[in-house]
Amino acid sequence: MRFEQLNARLRTLPQVADWPQMLQLIERAVPGEQQSVWDYPVIACEAVGGTAEAAMAGAAAVFCSLTSIHLVDDMLDDDPQGDFRRWGAGVTANLALAFQAAAHCQLDEPGASPAIRAELHSCLGRMALATAFGQHLDSREAAGEADYWRIVGAKTPPLFGAALRLGALLGGAPPPIAADLERLGAVLGKFVQVSDDVADALRSPASADWQRRPNNLAILYAMTADHPGRAEFLTLSARCEDPASLAAAQQLLLRSGSVSYCALKMIELSRQAHAIFAGTALRHPAPVAALLAATLRPLERLLSLAGLDEPLLAAPPLPPPQARQPLQASQSSQPSQPSQSSQPSQPSQSSQPSQPTTA
Repeated sequence: MRFEQLNARLRTLPQVADWPQMLQLIERAVPGEQQSVWDYPVIACEAVGGTAEAAMAGAAAVFCSLTSIHLVDDMLDDDPQGDFRRWGAGVTANLALAFQAAAHCQLDEPGASPAIRAELHSCLGRMALATAFGQHLDSREAAGEADYWRIVGAKTPPLFGAALRLGALLGGAPPPIAADLERLGAVLGKFVQVSDDVADALRSPASADWQRRPNNLAILYAMTADHPGRAEFLTLSARCEDPASLAAAQQLLLRSGSVSYCALKMIELSRQAHAIFAGTALRHPAPVAALLAATLRPLERLLSLAGLDEPLLAAPPLPPPQARQPLQASQSSQPSQPSQSSQPSQPSQSSQPSQPTTA
């Protein structure tokens, strides 16, 4: 029902109703079993005491922003499945601009105070600029793992953070709570990016990530870490358009410890997310708790793929909201370059990563 409402909101814009390609892109989006980032504003709004209806403007704005980002990202990646292949680069770029403008149109909520409306537009504008810069960085090959995390930090977290912040603002949250939820969204954005990297690296036929190998963490690890199959991986990964070479390279991703390393980084990010959540005083924490649980599911599957079959422990019961104090922002450290000392060995019971906690 929420997606139908979102769809209807977008169709009220006169230009959208008269633009076949925009309508096609809107209709093509189908809500799946997993929550999309355009669900985040509703989740945040309900968590701070607002209603799903109050968050629909934010959900529509995030949907439009995501569509715009995907249109441009496919062109930058030269994705063989990108819409620009059938419409041309000029038409696709113009559509991306149209969706970006439509996102701002959605935030002109008559019921919101002028101050809140200004902050909504400011939040969306900051996100769009930050994401564009991240896409610019991602258009070249990462120089190493530190550069990879710089690119990821600029490209993916802004949208996820803004999505939760928009919902919090529309739900009437005070600035500190909106800021905490924005930080939580940024961490989830990094988590999702690493999860997507693994999925894209293991996809067949080869995804666009194999064209810029250092920009995918799983592939980057197998290229740079000290493992017996490194030279063979460098050769195979350079000709991944051949199905046999791709399959062999993907086997080396598993044997090199690459998948285990990505799982380790996802565990670290999940701990950060739980810590922020535990320190955020929400009126109704259940929607955000459910979001965290849903986001962790790919990690459980990844741990199984890496040979770690134990499921992640469930988060302990939440303390009452009044007992939870806002968490101070901590300085995040840049992940280190993978080396012999940090490279995960083949998974075993003795080397199994510890379970994420909420503290």
